[in-house]
Amino acid sequence: MSIIINKINKPKPSIVFDTYWYFAAERQKVFFNRFSDSYPPWSKDPIIQHYKFTNAYRITDRVSQYLVKNIIHQGDQKPEELLFRILLFKLFNKIETWELVEKNFGEVRFDTYDYAIYDQILTTAREQGLAIYSGAYIMASAKSAFGFKYKHQNHLKLLELIMEQNTFQRLLNSRSLEALYQELLKLPSIGSFLAYQYAIDINYSNLTDFSEMEFVKAGPGAKDGIRKCFSVQDDLSDEDIIKWMADRQEQEFQRLEIDFKDLWGRPLQLIDCQNLFCEVDKYARLAHPEVRGISDRTRIKQKFKPTGLKRINYCFPEKWQLKEIDLPNSH
Repeated sequence: MSIIINKINKPKPSIVFDTYWYFAAERQKVFFNRFSDSYPPWSKDPIIQHYKFTNAYRITDRVSQYLVKNIIHQGDQKPEELLFRILLFKLFNKIETWELVEKNFGEVRFDTYDYAIYDQILTTAREQGLAIYSGAYIMASAKSAFGFKYKHQNHLKLLELIMEQNTFQRLLNSRSLEALYQELLKLPSIGSFLAYQYAIDINYSNLTDFSEMEFVKAGPGAKDGIRKCFSVQDDLSDEDIIKWMADRQEQEFQRLEIDFKDLWGRPLQLIDCQNLFCEVDKYARLAHPEVRGISDRTRIKQKFKPTGLKRINYCFPEKWQLKEIDLPNSH
């Protein structure tokens, strides 16, 4: 969906606007350099060298790759089994938690799901001091909806609610990415950010087949990045800005003479442009400390730690018809 910008409601870029495009290209260069037999550092940019940032494309990050390869493409492809696996994994969003359940329970299936056993596995892990949730998302406890002591207990009950016939069918009968988002948003403790993220994750599977260019929802980090990239937003919503960026990507890379290497022919999608605003918010804390966002954060918490040179065999949704061809020369 294109956004028509006229002189009346044209946003006014700040100094961080050009940095957005530079960062997208540099982080994508790191992505290709890292897995094409080169050695670190994969970027000459000192901020990118020393701090942790997600990839330019959401699908290429570690957790999304695990979701596609190990959760979606493996296992029973019946709709109820596929949706159960996707949402169980995403409620915790942590590979180690999924593998813990597999190790202690066996194959993860909806038709063999047992609340008491799952609860015991996760409670034991929690009592042993293990983190069972990823720190990437802030998950509401859902205690007000289900009343259990521990967060994971409430989330297991939330999953049971989703798998009830009426809710399950409403999700799968959604006619658009936005409609799927709206159905997820109706669920207890699922706010707008998580509803959008879960809609994208479900859409990686063959349960739905929507374009990632048809709908977007700005998260808190993206809102911060947008405020830093634009000194004046006028009457454009955050979502309008994200759509405008996606529409302009080729034009902006050309204007700045930046050689952006896309994902084997796939341009940045709305979800990717949304995520890039989150990452540019972090990057700008050091690159442009004088430009403040909504949260007014000034530090980047996570340092980058190389985990080795093992090349990942990337896996993409089959309907995208992408294949990992020869890596571009991005040195």
